[in-house]
Amino acid sequence: MEPRIFHGNIIPRDLARALMAEYNRGNLRAQVIGNEQHMIVQISTPRERASGGQTAMSVTLKKVADGVSVELGQQAWLGVAASLGQTLLSAWHSPWNLLSRLDDLAQDYESIQLSQEVWRVIETTARSSRATFELSERLRRITCEYCQTANPVGAQSCIACGAPLGAAQPTTCFNCGFVVSKNEKICPNCGQKLSPK
Repeated sequence: MEPRIFHGNIIPRDLARALMAEYNRGNLRAQVIGNEQHMIVQISTPRERASGGQTAMSVTLKKVADGVSVELGQQAWLGVAASLGQTLLSAWHSPWNLLSRLDDLAQDYESIQLSQEVWRVIETTARSSRATFELSERLRRITCEYCQTANPVGAQSCIACGAPLGAAQPTTCFNCGFVVSKNEKICPNCGQKLSPK
């Protein structure tokens, strides 16, 4: 999956703590590997799980300029698929067997929605830290290509030499937060079509 970049006063540890609080309990376990700049949170079902199939996912958190890049790894589905297959086979033999597999079905359904729930936790934590896909104030500076003076984003001309700055104005992809230039029509990070400005 493509990374999403949250700009603002947020660090990887903030998101790692939120994921640990949400997923290191119940039928899921979480652990953090890495350092302050680059962390990986691994979320998985424990081996001794009483019901449902096995699943696992990793979330990569990297410190970037004025924010955090978040990328979800592919979820391991084999254990969940096997558990669902066993439930289907059991119900095919006798519909009454389905009653004994209700707990397994509930756990498998929870596992299927894991990536959506992980994004929900990340986005809620980012919002609470006031981090967004919008450029941070420091990144809201553009450099004049003629005199190399820093100018605020939105300025029509350079504050030092008066050169036009219109084409140099940056923005971010609405889908993933990646910094893009005005002349790009497709985000180089996620491939989403960019809306014309």
